[in-house]
Amino acid sequence: MPFPRKNRRLLLSFLAAVPLMEAMPAYSQKAPDIMRIGYQKSSTLLTIIKARGVLEQQLAPLGIRVSWHEFASGLPLLEALNVGGVDFSADVADTVPVFAQAAGAKLTYVAQEAPSPSAQAIVVRADSPLRTVADLKGKKVAVTKAAGSHYLLISLLDKAGLKFKDVQPAYLTPADGRAAFERGSVDAWVTWDPFLAGVQRQTAVRVLADGRGVADYQRYYLARTPFAEARPEALAIVFDELRKAGRWVKQHPKDAAVFLAPVWGLDAATVELANSRRSYEVRAVVAEALGEQQRIADAFLAEGLLPKRVEATAVTLWKPVQQNSR
Repeated sequence: MPFPRKNRRLLLSFLAAVPLMEAMPAYSQKAPDIMRIGYQKSSTLLTIIKARGVLEQQLAPLGIRVSWHEFASGLPLLEALNVGGVDFSADVADTVPVFAQAAGAKLTYVAQEAPSPSAQAIVVRADSPLRTVADLKGKKVAVTKAAGSHYLLISLLDKAGLKFKDVQPAYLTPADGRAAFERGSVDAWVTWDPFLAGVQRQTAVRVLADGRGVADYQRYYLARTPFAEARPEALAIVFDELRKAGRWVKQHPKDAAVFLAPVWGLDAATVELANSRRSYEVRAVVAEALGEQQRIADAFLAEGLLPKRVEATAVTLWKPVQQNSR
């Protein structure tokens, strides 16, 4: 079911800056025999799983086919998940489910990655006169709406004694944000890996601040609730494969970088730098671990970016079946 009209207008205002990559097929009301997976360029683990064809092999005996759909960022991905365009969402920043929850989305939290606070940061050009976050007052800052970087910017400004309204936000996708940053249309850019590693390796930049001590940056994997209820065995397989892929990336950083480099269109050294800042520790979501989700919701509400208070724990949590854990 689509979002209620009032809340849908709010969400669509955010989607204007981050449109869907492609039209999604209609959702079938029958027991699904296909699992439609949405992912982003920064979805490292599912990128690996997709390239290897692991899920196709694992889900075929259950009579489930797999289709893959790429999105520019997390917010349009969750919009597609809510309206039935996809069944499972690759990792999205911790902020994105908060916006979807505020708009009435019925989503199931499947897994989260342990914190990776240094995997997102504010960057300025190396010769920029800006030296502290406080120096951003009155400046134009590129940021992706509802992304983890959006919350990072709010949190760092608050720590520096500023409000979000004290800067001029330029709401841009990662690709457009980098282009604007490099041509000097904005004074700073807030982004995440691998985009952060890419600009650090290819352009003369300086990190003004990252998320350490301010924003944990936990990424979430979510499912459309009807799919989660109809196909829990499929989610168990995906959960196990995500954990295995996460362990492989951390245990074999150079091999992982070489594997991902041509997929991402980046050099291996850049990929390795990006991966070194991500935990890739996939774990089940428990209500007690949603404390920062509440802080995120409260921060966006205080800035007038949410229409109402969100109760972060008022969500459906998928629980892995013990015998399926490998």
